[in-house]
Amino acid sequence: MNLEEQARRGGQAKKQIELIHKHCSNAGLHSSPIIKKDYNYESTVQDGKEKIKIQVYFGKKGVKTILQGNVDSGLYKTVNNLVIDEPRLDLKQNAVDEPEKYIGSDECGKGDIFGPLVVCAVYVNKTTSEELKKIGVRDSKEISDFQIGSLAKKIKSIIDSNYEIVNINPEKYNKLYDEFQNLNKLLNWAHSKAIEKLLEKTKCTTVITDKFSNTDLSISRSAEHVSVKFIQLTKAESYTAVAAASIIARDAFNYWFNTHKKNNIELPKGSSEKAESFLKNMLKNFNKDEMSKLAKLHFKTFKKLNGF
Repeated sequence: MNLEEQARRGGQAKKQIELIHKHCSNAGLHSSPIIKKDYNYESTVQDGKEKIKIQVYFGKKGVKTILQGNVDSGLYKTVNNLVIDEPRLDLKQNAVDEPEKYIGSDECGKGDIFGPLVVCAVYVNKTTSEELKKIGVRDSKEISDFQIGSLAKKIKSIIDSNYEIVNINPEKYNKLYDEFQNLNKLLNWAHSKAIEKLLEKTKCTTVITDKFSNTDLSISRSAEHVSVKFIQLTKAESYTAVAAASIIARDAFNYWFNTHKKNNIELPKGSSEKAESFLKNMLKNFNKDEMSKLAKLHFKTFKKLNGF
């Protein structure tokens, strides 16, 4: 490799690590300054005691990104997901024996005080399943918010119209919860609704969904779908269609938060102490009707904070 080619590849490596460095910063991670060595650029990302070294090499075989650190750590997975062009970088994937064609469903938002509950069902066949694996589709919890939007867009381009979303905003969620008086029953209704629409469209005979209760999906008791095999599994996100559904659901969930952020309402996700503290301040200024449009009112947090 001549000096000109080495310089060109060195420039590519520099741009690549600068991009990763920027993504880490946007994700709220602390990164050390980028260091140039003879054949690579490198930087270290740290979160508490955990450290991951990012190395971008340039040489005869081109530009290659390597991560050094504990592959089972949350930080490793987060940084790995920020490496845009290599979404599966060194991560060990647990292969499962998937049906040739099936529907997978998953949800997002059930544990969040603020925001909607989103359920998505996705249909895949052998071809689309393989294409989804190639772009790095996996459980959305292993993917940063930064990547979710672009990955959801790619998924939709691959599966075309073979998905259904049931997006339940907080106000509707609160009304449904008053009706069902149980989160699992509400989830059962939402999953069944998304799956039923997709069954009508695809005439599929196998459905796999993440197990959220010991009760069978209500749709499985329908005489119309007696020939359909319904499977509920723990950690069902290892199945491609379920993982794709989790990504699309989370993308819709994030969209709700981003829309409110544009309207100068930056709400926290989850049900952490930060979310509780934020809620406590909101209860001083918002009435029940206003809160109903932003939060899930059945959470014990409301009673804990002398809410509704």
